[in-house]
Amino acid sequence: MSQHAENATVEGVPAPRKTQSATAPPGTGTAAARRRTSLLVTFLLGALAAVPPLSMDMYLPALPEVAHTLGSDSATVQLTLTACLVGMAVGQVVVGPMSDKWGRRRPLLTGLVTYVLAAAICACAPSAELLIGFRLVQGLAGAAGIVIARAMVRDLYDGLAMARFFSTLLLISSLAPIIAPVIGAQVLHVTDWRGIFVVLTVVGIALTLLVWRRLPESLPPEKRQSGGVRSALWVMRGLFADRVFTGYMLTNGFAYGALFSYIAASPFVIQEVYGASPQTFSLLFGLNSLGLMAVGQINGRLLVGRVKLDKALGWGLAILLAGAGYLLLVTTGVLGRMGTLPLAIGLFVMISSLGLILPNTNALALMRTPHAAGSAAALVGTSCFIMGAIASSLVGVVADSAVPMAIVQLTSAVTAAASFVLVCRPWRGDEATATETGTGTDD
Repeated sequence: MSQHAENATVEGVPAPRKTQSATAPPGTGTAAARRRTSLLVTFLLGALAAVPPLSMDMYLPALPEVAHTLGSDSATVQLTLTACLVGMAVGQVVVGPMSDKWGRRRPLLTGLVTYVLAAAICACAPSAELLIGFRLVQGLAGAAGIVIARAMVRDLYDGLAMARFFSTLLLISSLAPIIAPVIGAQVLHVTDWRGIFVVLTVVGIALTLLVWRRLPESLPPEKRQSGGVRSALWVMRGLFADRVFTGYMLTNGFAYGALFSYIAASPFVIQEVYGASPQTFSLLFGLNSLGLMAVGQINGRLLVGRVKLDKALGWGLAILLAGAGYLLLVTTGVLGRMGTLPLAIGLFVMISSLGLILPNTNALALMRTPHAAGSAAALVGTSCFIMGAIASSLVGVVADSAVPMAIVQLTSAVTAAASFVLVCRPWRGDEATATETGTGTDD
């Protein structure tokens, strides 16, 4: 680990306990160089990060059928989505500290097995209430994949290499929102909504087997945290006490607020308010996801190592602000009556900017926490879902209007930028590793 990363250890976070063994046991990650070059490890970490959109987006086309089959109203069925989202937010806070104490594999495999069982029960659920309950369990279990994927990246990489890898992770996980609704729609052509949960069960089983057989432990015993619940809470207190880490966490969370408000409101806005067809909406949704992926790869392949991470993040926030501000002008009619194309351009600019924001905020936040990567990843991930849930609930305040979506997006963008400038204070040079000199471990 670089000296810069060591200096960034958060005050209040206890150092890892030491062991007498000079070498880690088999499977604890002694062959770091080999793991860094493994395409399978890259794929598995990306697949773990893709669990949330698969669990959420694949299910969306089936919501009306679920309500009809279970004899429930649409509001109750919507709670199945809310329950999964809440589970993913809460589960990360639980799993993150567990992975710092017991290593990454044990909590991850436990979460994946629980996810498979919950998905299988959802496929057989006879009532909406039971479906809601086990969607909550599915979200809690699926959180293990999200937080541990981030923590393992921190274990395996440092400095510039970590920032590059987060861009690669974004590329893989961004494919899920594109293909998940398509897969869900195709499943509904051959079976009912229960078949979607059967597919999720099969995916969970395959991922569990691959993780069990091919994903090595990345946190050796000598780097694990000791102590119980009190120790975990003390670690999180120490993380919150680090101003710069908290700033990056807030920046990332509010940026996700802009993203979730888009996901929640864009189907209604594009199709109902602007009169576009479902096919047009699907095309625009896919193009925006491709824009996010493309900018993420530009960040990882062209900017990281040439431009300070804070500077690239600042560019992303400036573009996010410009796109969100333009969308507010379009939706309020300040620029005159405008059609779908100007709206689509604004959304594309705004969503694409997240390719500069999300990987860099994750990398910069986790660079601050070499001894508590699991807890730090949990807080970063939980903040995303909390901000996303709040933003999603606000976009439908006024019916038959795109203005609430634009207001929430601009508010999220302004708050994300303010968190970066006022809390992180990038001009003070508090970036967690010396990206200009390339001291981080590279590929």
